[in-house]
Amino acid sequence: MKTQVAIIGGGPAGLLLSQLLHVRGIDSVILERKTRDYVLGRIRAGVLEQGLVRLMEEAGCAERMHAEGYSHDGALISYGDEMFRIDFAEHTGTPVLIYGQTEVTRDLYDAREKAGGKIEFEVEDVEIRDADTDQPHVLYTVGGEARRIECDFIAGCDGFHGVSRQAIPLSVRREYEKIYPFGWLGVLSETPPVNHELIYANSERGFALCSMRNENLSRYYIQCSLSDSPADWTDEAFWEELKRRIPKAQADQLVTGPSIEKSIAPLRSFVTEPMRWGRLFLCGDAAHIVPPTGAKGLNTAASDVHYLYNALRDYYENGSETGIDGYSQKALARVWKAERFSWWFSSLLHRYPDQAAFDLKMQIADLEFLRSNTAAQKAMAENYVGLPY
Repeated sequence: MKTQVAIIGGGPAGLLLSQLLHVRGIDSVILERKTRDYVLGRIRAGVLEQGLVRLMEEAGCAERMHAEGYSHDGALISYGDEMFRIDFAEHTGTPVLIYGQTEVTRDLYDAREKAGGKIEFEVEDVEIRDADTDQPHVLYTVGGEARRIECDFIAGCDGFHGVSRQAIPLSVRREYEKIYPFGWLGVLSETPPVNHELIYANSERGFALCSMRNENLSRYYIQCSLSDSPADWTDEAFWEELKRRIPKAQADQLVTGPSIEKSIAPLRSFVTEPMRWGRLFLCGDAAHIVPPTGAKGLNTAASDVHYLYNALRDYYENGSETGIDGYSQKALARVWKAERFSWWFSSLLHRYPDQAAFDLKMQIADLEFLRSNTAAQKAMAENYVGLPY
């Protein structure tokens, strides 16, 4: 099989890149190791920056997103029973859109299928060959049958545990990582959200987040031990702990119900450099991970797609390699800013096992400074709604 761009990974980053390339008449093939249903079963964040919204529009996949998504002009931050609002509209003139990552992925799958896009599911034994030459190719198997794709370029959109990053030699690749000493226990419930905007809570018992998917589907999180498992937490225990971590007024209004999904996610910050080796390009979680605080994971993957899509478009439409040559530097410049924001926001809201009394006082001082300082609120709003590409 021959194609112009071989895309490894059928999550939102790979699908978005494929659909954008299709709109410009550039051929691609997606290789996904799981089934479509498995990919759509992943529960992920749902806060979309305007940059991602514009990419979905350019890809022709924004109709349902605009019809069903919720525009948010701000977010709430609490500590103890104190709470204040960061006004995105006032400070940036830009909202975020609440629309689940699962729905983004579904819309992209539907668009690729409608366009007759080539997606291979349940692929195994993927090998990237000769990426540092002008004749890269990908070997893989489907149902025990060996296959090969010859291509001009390879986009590694296969996540943290995928093969793409590992294809870059250790002599070239450098990795930076921070592991956080806690996780997030998340619950999805068919209940109305406790507030129409997100609440990020700092409490003496640990972090909590009140989020939403729609008017009758809510997503809640609490900081937990890495040694915990979802089975350790009954629904009743989760709701009681959440109520202890948010202001009393919101706790009294909280509507509880059976969980329809419950999981624990560890937190890490991770970046690999460079994000390009020869004709192999890394996108999204294959190159970087952020803590979920601030919802930068999918949005940072989208910025990678923006840079790579435009670089490939410039190559095929104008014969220019400028975008390709500058991809890693441009993508990483924005990635590190997203990493900084996610690290800072996590440090502001979570309880760490090694925090001394002084550290806790500094955390509260930081929150009160943010509450009272317009410039600090503007800086946070600019980062939250998304820095420009």
